[in-house]
Amino acid sequence: MAKIQKVAELAGVSTATVSRALAGKASVSPATRARVEQAAKELGYVVSASASSLASGRTRNVGIVTPQLSSWFYMSVLDGAQRTLSDAGYDLTLYHLDANIGADLPADANPRRRRLFDEFLRRKRVDALIAVSLELNSAELASMHGLNKPVVGIGGPLPGVPTLSVDDKAIATLATEHLLSLGHRDIAHIAGDPDFELDFHLPATRRAGYEDALRGAGIEPEPLLVRSADFTIAGGYDATLQLLGDPRVHPTAIFAASDEMAIGAMLAARDLGRDVPGDLSIVGIDGHDLGGFFGLTTVDQFPQIQGRRAVETVLHELDGEHEEPSNEELPYELVVRKSTSKPRATSKP
Repeated sequence: MAKIQKVAELAGVSTATVSRALAGKASVSPATRARVEQAAKELGYVVSASASSLASGRTRNVGIVTPQLSSWFYMSVLDGAQRTLSDAGYDLTLYHLDANIGADLPADANPRRRRLFDEFLRRKRVDALIAVSLELNSAELASMHGLNKPVVGIGGPLPGVPTLSVDDKAIATLATEHLLSLGHRDIAHIAGDPDFELDFHLPATRRAGYEDALRGAGIEPEPLLVRSADFTIAGGYDATLQLLGDPRVHPTAIFAASDEMAIGAMLAARDLGRDVPGDLSIVGIDGHDLGGFFGLTTVDQFPQIQGRRAVETVLHELDGEHEEPSNEELPYELVVRKSTSKPRATSKP
């Protein structure tokens, strides 16, 4: 394998510049970095991870901790993060914490979470941590700061930490107001299961946005029109079967707290002989890849952008560009497709 000196000679720079360029340091100009990378490629030079770690104290590895691995949303956030880390020459280590293991539980009730912060992250295998939809408590944050490891959160504000989040209440209000603008009055809500309330209270926040939109239109929310599910297609399907099978309510529209639940609602409506959107309009939240296939109206919250922006924030921190911790609100957008329309005049029996 070629030596770093050969790369420096071919690129016409010093070995120190080669090291900085291949480490992605901002102090190296784009033109010089490109020249060094081309020389390294021609010579087949690859930076020794162990040597680089010993010299810099860095692993060029960022840890990401998430409560779910099966959800499309979380996988999309990870995809955006991984692509950005790879482009910057960093590896990713993934840590999974069950969604029902919260920071506010006693230590003996969440040993996996305790071990993550007391043992795994102290092995110095990562340079920074990105927490996705997890509320880190003061002890966990202190543990990371004590190791001089930057922390960035996605999903809601964390004290003293740069965070990125969408306004979940505003998103839910927008989705419900879309249905109201079409003339719907009997609007049901497929909410997130209460088990997901442990971190940032996502189900309750989105339900609050739904109820605020109804009250803003002079409609008092009906508890019977709210059903809970687990943010999956199967969960949305089952909740919709129960909802549409209840003779006490006659919704003309459904706002689901996730696209996967909304897709489940569409499938349940079809199996019950209900036309979407003729008999039942349905809107979700996420921007799921399958949304276009199903013609689902949704509020896109651009999860890949969330992952990318979190990594960019971490890399700025690692480069010494420290900013006052704050919460950055991320974009979202209503995407109208064929799953929503005006209610039929004879929608009620």
